[in-house]
Amino acid sequence: MKKYRIIIFAAIMSLTACSDWLDVVPDGVATLDMAFNSRVQALKYLATAYSYMPKNGGSSDPTTLGGDDIWTRRTTHFSNRFSLAGLDISEGNQNATSPVLPRWGSMYQALRVCNTFLENVHLVPDLQAWEREQWIAEAKVLKAYYHFSLVQMYGPIPLIRENMSVDADVYAVKVEREPVDECFNYIIQLLDEASEGDMLPTFVLDPASDYGRITKPIALALKAKVLVTAASPLFNGNNDQATLKNHDGTLLFDTTFKPEKWDSALAACKEAIDICHEAGLMLYTYEDAANRYNDTIVLNVTLRNAFNLRSNSEVIWANTQMISIPSNGGMIHASMPKLNPDYVNSNDICKWLGMPIKIAEMFYTENGIPLEEDKTRNFGDLYNLRTAQAKDRFYIRQGRTTVDMHFEREPRFYAWVGFDGGVWFGAGQYNDKDASSLRYLAFKIGETDGTEGQGNWTGYIPKKYIPYEAQLNAINNISSPSYAWPIMRLSDLYLLYAEAINEAEGPNGANSAELFQYIDLIRARAGLKGVKESWDTYTNSQKYNTQAGMREIIQRERSIELSFEGQRFWDIRRWKTAPTEYHTPLQGWNMMVSTIDGTEEEINRMMYQPQLLAEQKFGIRDYFWPISTGDIEANPNLVQNIGW
Repeated sequence: MKKYRIIIFAAIMSLTACSDWLDVVPDGVATLDMAFNSRVQALKYLATAYSYMPKNGGSSDPTTLGGDDIWTRRTTHFSNRFSLAGLDISEGNQNATSPVLPRWGSMYQALRVCNTFLENVHLVPDLQAWEREQWIAEAKVLKAYYHFSLVQMYGPIPLIRENMSVDADVYAVKVEREPVDECFNYIIQLLDEASEGDMLPTFVLDPASDYGRITKPIALALKAKVLVTAASPLFNGNNDQATLKNHDGTLLFDTTFKPEKWDSALAACKEAIDICHEAGLMLYTYEDAANRYNDTIVLNVTLRNAFNLRSNSEVIWANTQMISIPSNGGMIHASMPKLNPDYVNSNDICKWLGMPIKIAEMFYTENGIPLEEDKTRNFGDLYNLRTAQAKDRFYIRQGRTTVDMHFEREPRFYAWVGFDGGVWFGAGQYNDKDASSLRYLAFKIGETDGTEGQGNWTGYIPKKYIPYEAQLNAINNISSPSYAWPIMRLSDLYLLYAEAINEAEGPNGANSAELFQYIDLIRARAGLKGVKESWDTYTNSQKYNTQAGMREIIQRERSIELSFEGQRFWDIRRWKTAPTEYHTPLQGWNMMVSTIDGTEEEINRMMYQPQLLAEQKFGIRDYFWPISTGDIEANPNLVQNIGW
């Protein structure tokens, strides 16, 4: 592999496109000459191309509050610290006049920057040939990613293959949307060009300085995700979009299902997995070299670190434009709870972000089976009260009373979901020899205030966002490691591969061994038995033997493993299951219990009463964002998405 020069990329990434010589709409040739007159200046322009990456996992990300897995109440107290715009999507209040959290303008600006770089990088005089090739490949992957981000959000789009001349005819700039299959083909073309030969390195030599830069595993993993998306029901034989066409009658969706799309996706997933393994990527596990913790705690730390530990072994691509830090307005700050005995008087530590009951129910039992299918559980008892015993002490505070559904659940539930009485390992307390000394989440009576708008409104916290070392310090500020938001993890790629195999040939085809192998690797890391063993032992069905049954298993596994990472938002759309998921009312526990009268049992019974939080709406129009009416007025050649 050719030399991969070490550069101080992290500092360069902080630059924006606001400098005169980085103007994304250059004023003249002199401006471009200055931008590409040296390696240093050209590298800054490449950094500008990176700077447009969508901010995953923040208040500007529509997947944060726009889906059905994270919820909060509209309050002035919270909205002053965290944008609640995503709730408009969640509640069906999207509009075409002023679309909520759009990417149309920013992504097309990003594409212009990428094209400008690609058209001028040959002018840089002091750039070695191998490095020029690498930078070109990086820009092409970014260009593919930005096009893909637009397709996910808008469906068929105008493709920006190259920048138009400043003296282009007025009619030339009034572009049309291109059929969605052509959009996917162009994205794959860019990724194939970038992945040729040794243009991209297999891995970065200095993660400290080059973290987040594009590698060959990133390019091929993105290709796999693009092809799985293109093969999915939303884009493959979707009759709901049959009437979407350009003014000249060009159909923008082919309504014929093409099974060969899944064959292409299968091959791409396999190729991506192979290069990831070659690069040394593997499912993360915490190595307790000092033998400090018991197996339960080691597994808990493994699962929490798999998402929020910087530079862990399974992160294929981390978004360095979205660093999660414990400051005001971030995911750590918006989720961090007061833990027993953190009874601090701080209005800013209020664990605002919550999750509905249905997401808590989504996780498996300890047997690796859905609650509703596990024959060892009585589904009708889920909301009955139970008191934690000694055997539960590393999951639920011994002696704490909570609902039955919180007991005997899979390790990912306890690692990624915070609930009243749930043990919260870390946060300054790392002695697991005495379970009674471990921290735990303790909702206080009267803590959630409907008038002031403070507190948690569901009874659950997305614990996954919070590193296990995070804690409140003496002045009620959060001290926590930071991490770059993972765009793609190896577990994501493994599940895409399993999905592609099942859709291409079912669960009993030529690649069935690898189908189960990769799902079972993820389950084993989560402390669970394999699919076949679990279903054979704890259910009365062998649903894994049918394509439809295996599809349910894979989709459930993705929803659990990638929970709260923004993947579910796009998955339920491409699967076309969003109407069912959104039409299930969002419920939470009664967190506005304000009385201290009555026995502990009476207070618990008041708290553990499901309350309606919101009734979501989702129709055919909600699969895609509307194009702003202002953009359509400026370019009448653009046709609006269905329903807007």
